[in-house]
Amino acid sequence: MLILARKKGQSVQIGAQVRVVVLEASKDFVRLGIEAPPEVPVYRSEIYAAICEENAAAVTSKKALESLKNKAPAP
Repeated sequence: MLILARKKGQSVQIGAQVRVVVLEASKDFVRLGIEAPPEVPVYRSEIYAAICEENAAAVTSKKALESLKNKAPAP
C-alpha cells in the first residue's frame, strides 16, 4: 500500500489515465474527485465487493443449473 499526504487541490496520478484529486478534507472525511476515461470503471469498495459477490453467485447458479440438466434423465 502506498501512503501519501495530500492537501486540498493536490492530486495523485495513477497510470496515464486516472487522476485522483483531493476536493475537501476535514477531521472525519475526505472528498475525492476521480478523473478517468469512461471505459475505466470506478466504484466505491463496498459496491465493487457487492458486484463481485453477485457475479460469483451468478456463475455458481449457472454451473449448478447445467449440472442438474446433465444429470436429468432423457425424456
